[in-house]
Amino acid sequence: MSDDRLFKQRPLWMDAVAVALLMTATFKIMANATISPALPALEASFADVPGADYLVRFLVSAPSLTVVLVAPIAGLIADRHGRGPLLIAGVTLFAIAGSAGAYLPDLNSILVSRLLLGVAVAMTMTAQVSLVGDLFTGERRSSFLGWQTATVNFSGFIFIGFAGYLAGLSPRLPFLIYAIPILLLPLLVSIGHREKHAGEGVGGVPASSTEVTPNQRWVIQALMVAALAMTTVSLFFLMPSQLPFYLDRSGFESASATAVALGTLTLVGGCVALIFKRVCSRLGLALTLSVGYLVMGGGFVALAVEATWVFILAGAALIGAGYAFVQPGFLLLALKVAPPERRGTVSGFVTTGMFLGQVISPIVMTPFLQIEGFGAVFFGVALVLMLLAVLSLLPAFLRLEKKSGAI
Repeated sequence: MSDDRLFKQRPLWMDAVAVALLMTATFKIMANATISPALPALEASFADVPGADYLVRFLVSAPSLTVVLVAPIAGLIADRHGRGPLLIAGVTLFAIAGSAGAYLPDLNSILVSRLLLGVAVAMTMTAQVSLVGDLFTGERRSSFLGWQTATVNFSGFIFIGFAGYLAGLSPRLPFLIYAIPILLLPLLVSIGHREKHAGEGVGGVPASSTEVTPNQRWVIQALMVAALAMTTVSLFFLMPSQLPFYLDRSGFESASATAVALGTLTLVGGCVALIFKRVCSRLGLALTLSVGYLVMGGGFVALAVEATWVFILAGAALIGAGYAFVQPGFLLLALKVAPPERRGTVSGFVTTGMFLGQVISPIVMTPFLQIEGFGAVFFGVALVLMLLAVLSLLPAFLRLEKKSGAI
């Protein structure tokens, strides 16, 4: 057996390219959340700037805005000029734009750097998802996506915890965390070679033998997956965006209670994501998505029942576990409907859908919460998730899964 064959059979954690791709997947949580612990001190340091209270808060969500606008364009570039070069350029821009907040002189220039950070996230996320489709097939692809969800969840603890420590020293220091990805560049240089041979599949098996080329309706299917991603993320985003207010109104000390609840969600989600491949191989993609939506729905029902620690922690755990099946599920579905030469475009659609879900979630949900209250909204969200669970089992969805080849 050749050395190349042995290399391709290595576990994901021993594959340098796979590790680099897993690390770049963490950018989507790193982009927004890393500076959160520094916001109060940043606001105080720019107290003399008109509108500083609003502008400082907007620093968190600014990258999501440009991701929504740029991701479709990045997808077209990935298809035309290659995913590897786009990923390397995105990682470089991410490190430069992200760390710029540590030394830029004023709040407006920091805001511009945050918008550029969103451009970098759009480039890296689009290229990364496309490369997952190019370089991995079958069960290895579903295994990678499960590991990816786990990596994103666990990395949130590391980045936010480290940022909290640095913010205690200076509100500018957390921005330096964004420079860490520059260390990935040596691992990414080998992607060009792997990308050229992506047509060989994984383990020496031609991709054409394990996957059926999608039909000409791929644009409609890709937009449907993007809409599914947007809806799912907008509902899931109730947790980080609205849970603190729910806990505060329920008589809890919101900061510590939110940390415990979201920590439970993240840890449980990270652990459950590690078994995604096993579950998906046994149940199939459609049923795995359906189970994920049902479990998420059960979590929101638990939150709606009563604001006690038992129901709060149970709800957070169920939502995290369900989302650990759903997120890699719709990414896997996106790669199934995408023709190989259009994976960048489809990845751009789905990336836009995911970040658009983050943007619209507070805009759409807050009025309902103000009118109906948290309990009613949580029950309503649970019903929508259960509807998605049913839709995941529709005959058309099942036919799509069968035509797309093995999971």
